[in-house]
Amino acid sequence: MKIKPVIGKKVKVGRAEKGAGLGLFAEEQIKKGDYIIDYVGEIIPNAKCEDHPGKYLFEVDDHFTIDGAMRENIARYINHACKPNAEVEIDRGEIKIYAIKDIAKGEEINYDYGKEYFNEFIKPIGCKCTSCMKKIKTT
Repeated sequence: MKIKPVIGKKVKVGRAEKGAGLGLFAEEQIKKGDYIIDYVGEIIPNAKCEDHPGKYLFEVDDHFTIDGAMRENIARYINHACKPNAEVEIDRGEIKIYAIKDIAKGEEINYDYGKEYFNEFIKPIGCKCTSCMKKIKTT
């Protein structure tokens, strides 16, 4: 079953900084605590995820994962950040993204992908979030 994303704030896809590909950006001021968008897609059993070729898989619980690869799911463009401005809340199988800081118009929206994802996919190639890139420049 595929579901269209619910969008609470005006956002747009654009080129992210530091070679992170595309990102999702605020097209209006977003205040701390504001709902931003749902992460949606096809709901698949976790048992099928081991051999699934997708890279937009988001585990909802012990039984199900959302494959967010569908183009309508613009939340898939939200990049990882070690010091994020948004966070994910999972409630009854729905993945919702909220601002944890004020986000200025034009600013990239990001959240922490979690330790497991970070260690498996990001750490081996190096984190390209703004916070980590600033550390590299100052050392």
